[in-house]
Amino acid sequence: MSDIAALPYVRAIAPYQAGKPIDELAREYGLDPKSIVKLASNENPRGMPESARRAIAETMADLGRYPDSNGFALKSALSAKFNVPVDWITLGNGSNDILELAAAAVLSPGRSCVYAQHSFAVYALATQARGARAIVVPAKNLGHDVDAMASAISADTALVYIANPNNPTGTHLPAQTLAGFLARVAPQVVVVIDEAYNEYLPPERRFDSVQWVRKYPNLLISRTFSKAYGLAGLRVGYGLAQPALTDLLNRVRQPFNVNAVAQAAALAALKDRAFLEQSYQLNVAGMQQIIDGFRRLQLDSVPSYGNFVLVKVGDAAGVYHQLLRRGVIVRPVANYDLPEWLRITIGLRDENERFLQALAESLEVVAA
Repeated sequence: MSDIAALPYVRAIAPYQAGKPIDELAREYGLDPKSIVKLASNENPRGMPESARRAIAETMADLGRYPDSNGFALKSALSAKFNVPVDWITLGNGSNDILELAAAAVLSPGRSCVYAQHSFAVYALATQARGARAIVVPAKNLGHDVDAMASAISADTALVYIANPNNPTGTHLPAQTLAGFLARVAPQVVVVIDEAYNEYLPPERRFDSVQWVRKYPNLLISRTFSKAYGLAGLRVGYGLAQPALTDLLNRVRQPFNVNAVAQAAALAALKDRAFLEQSYQLNVAGMQQIIDGFRRLQLDSVPSYGNFVLVKVGDAAGVYHQLLRRGVIVRPVANYDLPEWLRITIGLRDENERFLQALAESLEVVAA
């Protein structure tokens, strides 16, 4: 054990485990990196839009200078899109940064945070890193039980996280359910609604969550450019909240937390409605392809409203490693208390087909 005087609750943290990188798998199994299919990290399989590539090229000449710490151009575009004042917007190094800023602003030893079982791992990490108490509410049908979450809020609760759609299960709370929950939360408790996958919702499930920001000063909506907008490698996200809460986030935000390249690419992607719509349609078709494949294999899956789907395979660890041997990377979710399940990102049509073939082979090997 190191002699470093670390805080005990920091030393107890299990570091976040990201999806296996393509190059790492290629080294381990002697595979050609170009032959590997990665469906592990919920990235947009189309990659970055050309509009963002052009915007990046235009920023290259000025990369010797610091970026705009206040992100004026990107904030102005977001302000216009959501019809909110600029000072209601916080930019983050991915939406993960927004989640961390909320925790940094209000959590500490002696306070608690409420979040659901099977919800995004960063909620637990952000809570533990501040020495706060985690109140983990049991899931209902692998999704959020908001009635139980409201009842779990205690006198020391300062923060609540809700993922909608939820990662890794893909479940989604309708507007009426969330509205009822927000009405029950005391005004001193900050509620973060994490909408990283919002752009993948079908039209009948979409609603204007920003209207609640106008009503509740304790509400923070978090979104990202990493998923549908195809900018995962650039790490840029944003939060929407009233000025009192935004001011707190900016007090703990790192200076220049969103680099110049990311700001320029995000601004271009935000305006690229055609790319966003095409990504949505690709996801709809790919989701159906994957679900049809699961039915042929007689596997249970959870109806998903993101760009991924959770499937029950039994010996998930065994199936995962067999898939790796076949050059397919997916996401095991035993760390989410789901040891029999795998999370599959929706890919391009050929990638989805390659995965389904590899899955069928892997299931046979594991069952033998």
